[in-house]
Amino acid sequence: MLDIARLRLLRAVIVTGSIRASASALGYTPSAVSQQLAALQRETGLRLFERVGRGIEPTEAGRTLAAESESLFEAVSKLEGVVGDLRAGRVGRLSIGYFGSAGAAWLPRLVAVLREEFPELRLDLRMTEFRDGLRVPDIDLFVEAARTELPAEAEVHRLVDDPYLAVVRSTDPLAAHDEVPLAALAERSWVDNDLQRGACRQVLLESCAEAGFSPSFVVETHDYATAIPFVSTGIGITVAPRLGVGDLPAGLTTVGLVNPRPVRHISVAVRKAIAHHPAATRALEVLSDIVR
Repeated sequence: MLDIARLRLLRAVIVTGSIRASASALGYTPSAVSQQLAALQRETGLRLFERVGRGIEPTEAGRTLAAESESLFEAVSKLEGVVGDLRAGRVGRLSIGYFGSAGAAWLPRLVAVLREEFPELRLDLRMTEFRDGLRVPDIDLFVEAARTELPAEAEVHRLVDDPYLAVVRSTDPLAAHDEVPLAALAERSWVDNDLQRGACRQVLLESCAEAGFSPSFVVETHDYATAIPFVSTGIGITVAPRLGVGDLPAGLTTVGLVNPRPVRHISVAVRKAIAHHPAATRALEVLSDIVR
């Protein structure tokens, strides 16, 4: 492979017509320039210069090689510009993984800020609750209980502890209390609101097992927004993390749960390779602001 620094010297000598002038312009000694040009001739197997008096004259091969390398140096210059832009967060790609309720509650504001401050940055949003072998995103929002192990190549930051609440009708006897023992829901009909292998569902089921019962699901839905309207019909209650409850329809309210208190721990993992990228740093700042 040809040495780019030597090609740069070749072009400089041809442009200036002098080894000494090129050495002065590029911060070399004349002898160092001569040595590099001799090495380039050995690399290429071409005679690039000829002695003319006390100076040198480029051969046709030397001129051709210098001319053809022009596109190479344009590409290098462009690449150097890309590196500068990446350092400033102006271009490039940032992938963000999320799970359902965090995506709905936090991503719109996060994306709006990043698009405004880094307009040339491409954002790649991925639902990563069920990764199934997909590449780990640059920034990944996750429920800690969902993982058996955390990626070694990532920095992990706890964002918030998100307690579960019972969603009931305002006329329900439970609605008269700020908090009730989780076991008080043992005999009630439940509206399921997550996939069977959902991480957040497992957090809840483990708490119910600790309280000594298994929920009696009479309706199966797969998200909080769908499950909550079923509560209005009187079919049953549903239990969801505070972040997933959102704005309740009229006639519904929430009740805290204790003994035990189901809580999911939400964290964010940032790949170490991009941890100091300005856009990644800003994304963490915005997420922290949103959570607060």
